[in-house]
Amino acid sequence: MATPKTPEDFRTSVNDALAARPADLSLARDLLAGSSGRPCYVVGRNAESLSLVGRFRIDGLVDDFAAAGSTWNGLPAVAANRLAADAVVVNCSTSISPVAVAQRLTAAGIVSIVPLCDLIHAADGAIPWPAFVSQQREDWRLHQDEWVELFGGMQDEESRRTLLDVVRYRLTADPRFMGAYAVRVQEQYFEPFLDLRSEVFVDAGGFDGDTTQEFCRRCPDYRKVFLFEPSQRNMQAARMRLAGLRDIAFRTEALSDEVGVMRFDAEAGSASAATSGSGEEVQVTTLDQALDEPVSFIKMDLEGWEMKALAGGRRRIREDRPKLAIAVYHQAADFRTVAAFARAIHPDYRLHLRHYTQGWSETVMFLV
Repeated sequence: MATPKTPEDFRTSVNDALAARPADLSLARDLLAGSSGRPCYVVGRNAESLSLVGRFRIDGLVDDFAAAGSTWNGLPAVAANRLAADAVVVNCSTSISPVAVAQRLTAAGIVSIVPLCDLIHAADGAIPWPAFVSQQREDWRLHQDEWVELFGGMQDEESRRTLLDVVRYRLTADPRFMGAYAVRVQEQYFEPFLDLRSEVFVDAGGFDGDTTQEFCRRCPDYRKVFLFEPSQRNMQAARMRLAGLRDIAFRTEALSDEVGVMRFDAEAGSASAATSGSGEEVQVTTLDQALDEPVSFIKMDLEGWEMKALAGGRRRIREDRPKLAIAVYHQAADFRTVAAFARAIHPDYRLHLRHYTQGWSETVMFLV
């Protein structure tokens, strides 16, 4: 369908997607009833697959990269090319590549692929929606007018189309809305409209230095980089990765809206985040406290902590008017609140949205 031309068209398109049901649920219903008589597998090592275990017979987990004989939560791991021709696979991939997963299964000769959303519809409430869907539905219910206003504030047609597709996917978990997207995380945070040149870059959530490395490659005339990463382990990896690059200030601190300490779980790789449970104790600062010189480009991917970190950088944003590239996919509300926060400081910020996977993750809001 064409990109909606008005905010009200956007509202209608989203609500139509929310109300729709798949046309054919017969195979999903047969699986739930145990009457298909065919081997059944799931794909996706995640909470969505785990929520299906015990609800109907599942013969294994499709995983082309698992070691021979390995299992996951009691399910044997099986390569797609080892499945019987009549096998049924429930596609529980939701975060990164649900479309590509379905394509790989088809290429392996699997004809019967059931999207998770179809199975949930067929279960009539017995199987819960993934957390990202439940959260998005609640935020849409409570703040629909703000979402509609957000659509109207987008700078270009690609941003408007991206918002429509991502919201519809986040409300339905239906990969059919994401067929036009590719996994392109290396391009994340770096779009032509940013016009990067001679930047002072803040990499907030620097992990192992991968984003800073890509920034330095794309903007070789940069003036300086401030890389914030609270994990000692991740920071060590970043220092090694970036050892040959100039003018990088490594700050082993978390960013928030006040100075202090917090617990940080560094065991989740690039998804490492603040935690209320066990984890290393890390120092916390604010952008306004940490930086005493102007900056021109701020990137944030803080696993849901972005709004707190932005609040702690209010003065820098007000005085320096930096370009912003902020991850908004961790919490549904962040789409609305990040845009509102930045535009309350500078109403003339131009708003763009880009998406870098085929699932719910890696959506970035740019304010320029």
